[in-house]
Amino acid sequence: LPRSVPPMTEAAARRALLRFVASRCCYGSRAAGELVIRELRPRVTYRYRLETFNESRLSEWAFEPFTRPGASRPPGDVPSDLWDVDVGPPRLFQGQTRRCRVPRSAVVRECHRCHGHGRSKCGVCHGAGWMRCVTCKGSRRRLRQQKRCQLCSGTGRSRCSTCSGRGSKTCATCQGERKLQHFRQLVITWKNNVFEFVSEHHLNFPGELLSKVSGENIFKDENVVVYPIVDFPEPAISLASRRAIAEHSAAFATSSRILRPLRGARGWHLARQTIEQIPITEVHYQYSGKPYLYYIYGLENQVYASDYPQRYCCGCTIV
Repeated sequence: LPRSVPPMTEAAARRALLRFVASRCCYGSRAAGELVIRELRPRVTYRYRLETFNESRLSEWAFEPFTRPGASRPPGDVPSDLWDVDVGPPRLFQGQTRRCRVPRSAVVRECHRCHGHGRSKCGVCHGAGWMRCVTCKGSRRRLRQQKRCQLCSGTGRSRCSTCSGRGSKTCATCQGERKLQHFRQLVITWKNNVFEFVSEHHLNFPGELLSKVSGENIFKDENVVVYPIVDFPEPAISLASRRAIAEHSAAFATSSRILRPLRGARGWHLARQTIEQIPITEVHYQYSGKPYLYYIYGLENQVYASDYPQRYCCGCTIV
């Protein structure tokens, strides 16, 4: 297996620990500067990832106000298969949803909300155009002074502010156009399904931390169809590859369509599998006559130090 990651040095190990300590509010930096590194033990683990990029389609009816009377035409031959509708390619391995019209599926009909009138009854005044005066409560006089109400001029009612006294308002469905254009809308969903597996490292080290760092890419297979990896030096990776491909094939074969290369488009693929080699270094050191251990992992040189000797809580040393 190729390995271009340079080996860990004592200077780099100490810098990584100092950076880690500086990011923790309750860790002191003196121990990191004074500790004596006794041994650096390089380790390695592997991360396998399978990405299956699939496409699913469904159609639904939608409508909009019909604003072009001259464009009214009877529908033509609507594509019988949703997969016959040509849609531009998405960005590979990035999930998204796109909506577009199905060609020749538009039908113009009378608005079902206002029945073709372009206006609907005002829901505030119930079509009357007037409301009971809020000042005199419809009594025509001010309650305390027993004088004629000035707001409603003694009528006991006021003009509805919602419909301006008309009793109706512009239909919100057709926006006053009286007709709606119904059409079939194609909903296309591209989803990137990811399977990830990290091989056992047999260290006193939380494995979930490895999913947050990057490793050296030592294998990549991107094609319309990918096949299980065989004879990898780490048998667990070959096993994970077989299991992942079998699971993805069973899960998405019936609900989605394989993305194949399009004419004039390069790089259209269905699946991608990669193997990364994640470096881990055991750093054995001594401080104040006692042995300690911390780990450096990933290309970012992240640090895990569960027993760092100089930790504080509210200004008081607890270790």
